[in-house]
Amino acid sequence: MKLFRWLIKIQSVYILVTALWPLIDIESFMMITGYKKDIWLVKTVGALLIPVSLTLGSFLFVHTDARPAFLLGALTALAFISVDFYYSLSDVISNIYMLDGTIEILFLLAWIYLSTQTSKSR
Repeated sequence: MKLFRWLIKIQSVYILVTALWPLIDIESFMMITGYKKDIWLVKTVGALLIPVSLTLGSFLFVHTDARPAFLLGALTALAFISVDFYYSLSDVISNIYMLDGTIEILFLLAWIYLSTQTSKSR
């Protein structure tokens, strides 16, 4: 359960920071990630990620079935892995997104490891 709590803390904070960044300072966000034509879309994705982060983080305080947290954490990571690598390798978005994709792979691997450990203990 200790790894579960740490993973939730790290991933939910990571999602929250990356969600708030373009909402707070789109200029510095684009300095790192590259120019964006549709700034409204970047801000929409950021706004949509805030509830994902807060929902994932809520599992630190609400003691209930943890399976939804596993799904939310793992599938969010998988979605970002897919988008980050596909569009970076297609030269649609900056290669800096491959760094995010790598971080997301680590999150996904942690969720997979945690789920195997949880199922072994049952």
